[in-house]
Formats: sequence, structure tokens, C-alpha cells
Amino acid sequence: MAEPVPGSSVDARLLDIKLLRLFELMHGGGSVTRAAEQLGQSQPTVSIWLARLRRELQDPLFVRTAQGMLPTPRADALIGTVREALDALRRLSELAPDFDPARAERRFRICMTDASHVTLLPRLLAHLRAVAPRVRLEATRIDADTARSLQAGDADLALGLLPELDSGFYQQTLFEQDWVCLANRHHPRLGRTLTLRAYRDEAHVGIAHGTGQLLLLEALQRAGIARRLVLELPGFLGLPAIVSTTDLIATLPRQIGETLAASGDLGLHACPLPIPSFTVKLHWHARYHHDAASRWLRTTCAELFMRPAVRARGPALKAPRVKRR
Repeated sequence: MAEPVPGSSVDARLLDIKLLRLFELMHGGGSVTRAAEQLGQSQPTVSIWLARLRRELQDPLFVRTAQGMLPTPRADALIGTVREALDALRRLSELAPDFDPARAERRFRICMTDASHVTLLPRLLAHLRAVAPRVRLEATRIDADTARSLQAGDADLALGLLPELDSGFYQQTLFEQDWVCLANRHHPRLGRTLTLRAYRDEAHVGIAHGTGQLLLLEALQRAGIARRLVLELPGFLGLPAIVSTTDLIATLPRQIGETLAASGDLGLHACPLPIPSFTVKLHWHARYHHDAASRWLRTTCAELFMRPAVRARGPALKAPRVKRR
């Protein structure tokens, strides 16, 4: 037998919630007048509802006696089901519980770049350990599967430059990134200022999969500069040790550059090559926009990492664009 489709005559026979509430009140109180007061309706209106309820269930349901309106056996048999249905509907109407970080025991998975592992993750971890001691944090790489992971709930947030995440995803701006160059503080040929000519002439260390590397490569191509790459690394691990012990130059986003320069004997230079800046954002799927735990994590990241200049510009939240089918 075929399943009924939504909107069919079978669905049309479903009882209205106001009739279920009337049934419950009549069974407990036995008075149309009292039920009308509790429902905030006039007595004639409730009488019409009761007539409809009797018609729908094909039974008198409540019979007038000297003791008031008493339920029929059919009404007694149905009251348990009616109360269960109303309880289920009330649970559906309840607000979602707040997320209590001090008591929560769960894992948050954040997709982020290698640079964020160095610049953002330590601060986030320290904060979570202070305010959410039972929460476990997992950092995973941004890759071709990130969009699916966010949609499926396998990951909670993505943090970085992800221009391909658009339809179905919310975005919140955290800060803008421009570019800097790192070099040995005692570099034999560089002065206090890194010139474009020196940038062309010196040897470089490249990062294969860093944030915004496509922007860097496009800028080099526009300027007609072919860097003399002596070493290429998959990420930022080991970069300070390499730069501090050689004469190689590294070109990288400002935040990771400033962090690495502060942690080692490295010189930080303004990048002489014009490279477009980019925006670091939080990304999450619309399915989890109203989830209490996800909302708490997003708010925490925004409070920790959003730059004052971005905050001063006002709301930096971008709602998802929905693809038309």
C-alpha cells in the first residue's frame, strides 16, 4: 500500500492542537465555561470546537450529568494519547537549552591553516582550558573536504581564507592580513629596509600550502619576478630555524610573520612586492547557525580574534547565499 503524501486527505484528518488542548481541559475539569476561560476564548467558540471534536472522533466524548460533563469510555481511552501528543508538542516548543561551557563535555573540531596553529590556536586553547575545562579541542587541516565536514557536522568551524565557501555558509570577518618578509636579523646584505631589488636578488624559502599563497604567486607573476627558491616547505614548521641560520628570505602573511619574528632571532620587513591583502574569517554551515554550542564557540573566537578595526565597522556577519535550483 502506498504511503500517504503530505497534504493528502489522511493529513487533513489530523486534529488541531486547540482541539487537543480542549480535550485535555474538558477531561480534567468537566466544564465548557471553565475550559473557555483557560483557553482565553468565548463559551460559544469553545462549544463550536467541542462539536467539531465530537464529529472528528465520532463520539460524544463528554456527557452532561448532575456531576458536570463526564467523559465517555472513548474519552477515557483517548486521554493518555492526547496528553502524550500535547507533551511532545510542548517539548518541540521549548527553547533550545543554553550551552554551559563550565559543565559541557564535548569535542569541538576546527578546520584551520598551519599559520593559525601557530598564531591563534594557543590562545584559543588557553581560553578553553580556563572556561571550559571538560571540552576537547581538535584542529584539522583545511582541505577539499572542509565544506562537506562543516555541512555534516563533522567539523564545527573553519577559520581562515576560504573564498570557495559561499552557498549555505555563514561568514564572520575577524581581521585583515597584509604581507611581510622574514630574514635573519644579521643578514649580510640586507639593511634596515628590504628593497625590491634585494628581494629579486636574494634567495628565498617558500611555503607550499600557506594561507593566501595563490595571491603571492599571482603578484610575483604580475611583477615579472621569478624568486630563486632554495627551499620549499609544506608549512611553517621549522621556518624560524631555517631563516635564523641562513640568508634566505620568507614572504608570508603579517600575523604569522610577526609571531615567528617575536619567537626567534628574525628580522621583520615590510614586503616590497605589492600583494593584495586578504580577510581571515570564521565559516560555519547554516544547519548549525542556531546551535547553542556552535554559537558559543563562534562568539568565543570572535571575542578573542576580531580586531578592533573590524569591530568598529559594525556587523561583520555575512549570511549564506542560497543556490537556486
